Amino acid sequence: MIVRTWHGCVPLKHAEGFAKHLEKTGMEHSKNVQGNKGAFVRRETQGNWEHFFLATYWQDLEAVKLFAGENYHVAVTYPDDELFELLSDPYVFQHKVDTVSTPGLAPDIQH
Repeated sequence: MIVRTWHGCVPLKHAEGFAKHLEKTGMEHSKNVQGNKGAFVRRETQGNWEHFFLATYWQDLEAVKLFAGENYHVAVTYPDDELFELLSDPYVFQHKVDTVSTPGLAPDIQH
């Protein structure tokens, strides 16, 4: 299994709006790609910024490429991201793991 991680942050005034936007873009997009095994968002407030950490879980690297394309190390972005003054890490990381043990993830993730 592959865990793909992304980080971005927005000014606090956009935190709730961006959370909804992320659900409709990155979360829904990834969950609708064949080979996706789940997605999880963690939020953290730091000063005047709300940080979002998105982890998506994939059956293999080919599934990641179905989502992100051949240049899968680059973050997937969406047209309205700039409305939230998003500062997105330009790169994401893929981690090969044997199992995932996080409460609240998709039921087909091994615990």
